[in-house]
Amino acid sequence: MNSDLATLRLQATSLGDLLLQAADAHPDRTAIILSDRRSSYAEIRDAAISKALSLQALGIGPGDHIGLLLPTGMDFIETLFAASLIGAVTVPINARYMPPELAYVVENADLKILLTTDKIAEAVNFVERLNLAFPELQQADPNRLNLSRAPLLRNIVLFGDTRAAGMLTEQQFAQLASPALGNHGDLARLHLRRLQVRLGSTALILYTSGTTANPKGCMISHEAIVRNSVALADRYQLTGEDSFWSPLPMFHIAAILPMTAIIAKGGTYVTTGYFRAGEALQMMEREKVTATYPCFWTIMSDLVDHPDFEKTDLSRIKLMNANFAVQPPEIGKKMKKALPNAIFVGTFGMTETAGTVSTSRLDDSETQRFTRLGTPLSGMEVRAVNPETGEDVAQGEKGEAWIRGYSTFTKYYKAPEKTAEALDADGWFHSGDLISIDADGQLMFHGRLRDMLKVGGENVAAVEIESCLQQHAAVKLAQVVGIPHPRLIEVPAAFIELEPGSTATEEELIGFCKGKIAGFKVPRYVRFVSQWPTSSTKIQKFRLQEQLRTELGL
Repeated sequence: MNSDLATLRLQATSLGDLLLQAADAHPDRTAIILSDRRSSYAEIRDAAISKALSLQALGIGPGDHIGLLLPTGMDFIETLFAASLIGAVTVPINARYMPPELAYVVENADLKILLTTDKIAEAVNFVERLNLAFPELQQADPNRLNLSRAPLLRNIVLFGDTRAAGMLTEQQFAQLASPALGNHGDLARLHLRRLQVRLGSTALILYTSGTTANPKGCMISHEAIVRNSVALADRYQLTGEDSFWSPLPMFHIAAILPMTAIIAKGGTYVTTGYFRAGEALQMMEREKVTATYPCFWTIMSDLVDHPDFEKTDLSRIKLMNANFAVQPPEIGKKMKKALPNAIFVGTFGMTETAGTVSTSRLDDSETQRFTRLGTPLSGMEVRAVNPETGEDVAQGEKGEAWIRGYSTFTKYYKAPEKTAEALDADGWFHSGDLISIDADGQLMFHGRLRDMLKVGGENVAAVEIESCLQQHAAVKLAQVVGIPHPRLIEVPAAFIELEPGSTATEEELIGFCKGKIAGFKVPRYVRFVSQWPTSSTKIQKFRLQEQLRTELGL
């Protein structure tokens, strides 16, 4: 038996109790640092209890769905834990969703209450978007909504200083808690509900976009998110003395996971309402950040390309989830030079697994940590499988990642067909990701199974073409999709974001690929973009396909 497994003990509780335990042990320690505000564990606990009492006064109880259309901030964090305290389910909503997408999620998720804000940042006005999604709000009673497109939605709460038709104000919402705070019966009811929460009950429904037009709601249990958080913190050897920075928006699992991971150890979570590279660099230096979770190429690129990067003191950072194995090589070189004391790790994960599936160990070799994505967290199993036969592929060969363990999602909400496609009878989640597993059990990601092109009968991984294009000095990011072809079934088409100040032509980039990859893999079309169609952090390739198909009249 593996000695590590033999000594491990299960650590699981509800999301709400995770906070309460940290507040019991470290009430005065700083829990959350935002750009302009910081709160102790006791302050977060008290605010979460107050919001839970307000929700309870509005009739929200165990199993009810609470939508959060909020940017990263204390309101989001406090309400997330408040929902857990009364056994409700939090549904974070992508802050970038447009009115039709908002209307879809509010209805599909069966929200009973939605909490949003009047703060306008990055040109996003949530009140305006909600009114476009639900025109009836203008004449609605804020105390009891009756919207045709969202029949279960009872209330919308607007945090901030203003009023909006059909919405309860922040002051009205907060006042609901005032009598309850002095009422032992209301407090007792809250804690009874908290103690009745099952670890297998749903804590979160996270909507994730893929190749389909409408996102799917992943039901994540308390056990999944809490145990994954503890396992991640243990793998990274985090303690209460650490400060963990993540720039991801709170509606993303890659923000919720590192936050709950550091809370599990009683440390400090450092984040910002909106990611700006210059502000992030200042924050990491000022707050003496010791661990970071940038994860994605776009964030890493913005950091290393910022003019302040080389003069920022990042020497206290001892760990960075950098994923160099799937980054352009130059990123790793720059980061290694700037953070000489850091251990860089790779990670493989997804929303359906409550975040991380595998990540590097701190004592893995640098080569492994720079070129692979680690080994599974304890309690998780991963296989590389031939999707057509269901048999494991040979060591080092590419196959679909099948994942089983405590952190896999329960099901897709109200989507039994999609659930049946993804979860088999033995509990394996068929992820649709292409991976390989080497002799040391280290994983490597090779793109999406559905991100495979069928060019004249040949299977081509889009990531292979993207990697070739990104070797060109002018290319900042490449994304490849398949475009229908009358003879070859489909052919590759590349979308390119150029480095600032750089130039390139379609003919130049096509010529660059020739001789480096097989002829059938060379892009037939190249288009240049300055802004990507995204959902949170994922580029929506199907929108790129639609754009080019329309242009070409296909």
